Amino acid sequence: MEKYARIFLKKLTKVMEFVIAVVLACGIIIMIGQLVLSIGELPDLNTYPNYDDLLTACFNLIIGVELIRMLYLHTPVTVFEVLLFAIARQVIIDHSSPLNSLIGMVAIAILFATRKFLFAPFDETDKTVFRAGQKVRHINRLFRLGIPCDGADDTLLDVLAKKMEEAGTEPGIGACVYFTDFGLRIARMKDGKITRIEVIRSIQ
Repeated sequence: MEKYARIFLKKLTKVMEFVIAVVLACGIIIMIGQLVLSIGELPDLNTYPNYDDLLTACFNLIIGVELIRMLYLHTPVTVFEVLLFAIARQVIIDHSSPLNSLIGMVAIAILFATRKFLFAPFDETDKTVFRAGQKVRHINRLFRLGIPCDGADDTLLDVLAKKMEEAGTEPGIGACVYFTDFGLRIARMKDGKITRIEVIRSIQ
């Protein structure tokens, strides 16, 4: 019973996140339309929108767009970008004191340092499953990868088997080998033979 409840809650949260993202996107589209229609009043600094109002509205919309990305991507980079824009908005729009601006700049520097030194190369990835017999040269051309191959007819299975032999890795579902900016993972086996291989690409 607990297992089914967990599955239900997982699906429910995904649906709720999707609904929230759609509602937020619709609200942002409406606000962009209102912003475009009010541009004619910009030269008059005594009416809305003046320049500060315009900057505030644009930053709010950008943060909203990043929130949508965070809702459907669920990656560390999207969280980083939401925080970055939120802090940048505070530094640029709010002119309360030099100390607050300095704190905001330090916070941005910490965010960049965190991304550089603590994010793993495969924190942000794209995964595609191929037949084990798929030609490497076709995948390289399609995804602009540099999967090493000895000949034009080399398959994903050939590359995977060679790399696993070099690393001393036993074949099994879930077993991975890694290259500089991508990895290969055994996605499916049948009767002891590898039938599907997943290409995991870093998209940072």
